[in-house]
Amino acid sequence: MIVSLTEKAKEYMTNQLVLADKNYVLLEVKGGGCSGFKYDWTYVDDESKGTVIDNTLVIDAMAEMFLFGCTIDYITELGGNYLVVKNPQATAQCGCGESFAI
Repeated sequence: MIVSLTEKAKEYMTNQLVLADKNYVLLEVKGGGCSGFKYDWTYVDDESKGTVIDNTLVIDAMAEMFLFGCTIDYITELGGNYLVVKNPQATAQCGCGESFAI
């Protein structure tokens, strides 16, 4: 599998999809950010842009090579709640976790 979702991440995404009235969360990788690449999240209605993971997440076809082996988790902390991508291919990552280098 390209990406693994923890149960907490899947539950969070499912709840957000209901609120957004969409079918999937789309994860793309784009150039930019402090470290070179950045994760870009959005909602979509169809899976035509890539591979569906757990009937919740669509991984953009162009991003698959950057995300192979990743685990996506939902973190709840005193400072806030957020999705985190644990990317074993990343050689560097910014402090906020939204951008990375390979």
